[in-house]
Amino acid sequence: MSCPDCKVECQRFGVHRNGLRRFRCPKCKKTYTEPHTKTLGSMYIPWEKALLAIQLLIEGNSIRSTERIAGLDRNTIMRVLVLAGEKCEAVSEQMIRNVPVSEVQADEIWSFIGKKEKRVQDGDDPTFGDSYTFVAIEPNTKLVLAWHLGRRTARDTEAFTEKINEAAAGNFQITTDGFRPYVDAVHMILGTRVDFAQLIKVYAASPEGEHRYSPSEVIATEVVPIIGRPDPSKICTSHVERQNLTMRMQIRRFTRLTNAFSKKWGNHYAALSLYFAYYNFVRIHSSIRVTPAMEAGLTDHVWTLKELLSKMGQ
Repeated sequence: MSCPDCKVECQRFGVHRNGLRRFRCPKCKKTYTEPHTKTLGSMYIPWEKALLAIQLLIEGNSIRSTERIAGLDRNTIMRVLVLAGEKCEAVSEQMIRNVPVSEVQADEIWSFIGKKEKRVQDGDDPTFGDSYTFVAIEPNTKLVLAWHLGRRTARDTEAFTEKINEAAAGNFQITTDGFRPYVDAVHMILGTRVDFAQLIKVYAASPEGEHRYSPSEVIATEVVPIIGRPDPSKICTSHVERQNLTMRMQIRRFTRLTNAFSKKWGNHYAALSLYFAYYNFVRIHSSIRVTPAMEAGLTDHVWTLKELLSKMGQ
């Protein structure tokens, strides 16, 4: 490396704290760091370590276990997660738009930020408490068309339905659970372009003495057509519910009865953005043997994780 001012060859001068070699001009005594590129647009850690940390988080590791395996500080890992989430959200918004679909299944999955709703007190962060991730999946291609993080309210249901409207093209059939705000949201936003039905599950009362975390038994289901003439054979929410299980297994923040829950709304949102983009574009689905994006015709090959994170530029 040469000094740009003195035009003389610089001498080695140790190593920077990020592992890059440093040089010092013997004439003007200025120091320089060897040429390098920034990771994810603003970080100096090597791509290999950043990708390892992201891969560990995607595979269900906690922040602290990722810290021990990757050899990175937990604050650095959180910064990597947020930056990766921002890039993945931008890629998903760009790629998943006006996708031709024939049927859609929608559901919500519960989690919480900071503390559960019943523990929230006056003066706490307004983002603390229960949160729900709305998910819409196309069951044939397994593509997650849209998702939305919010509360289980009519307002967030409408915001989620707007995302479905932007992501899906043409007429299609949509099935949701029995959450009442879906009726008004689908009527108002999707209107006559869909055949809409709700699948309502009837649960048995928990047996006396049974552990309170045990799931209740489904004893019956009720199909309620809402709009158009939905095909009875396609009124189903099994695929999106199986997707919810995958989220519980792959995202450490969704694991029940642990201390790995999210402490900040922004970090929770970033983890979801990363997961859904990885699921759609990188992870090969066992039933279709390609990625959902390939099956839907959005890509022509399986993306690597680095390719996903590089799609929107550095």
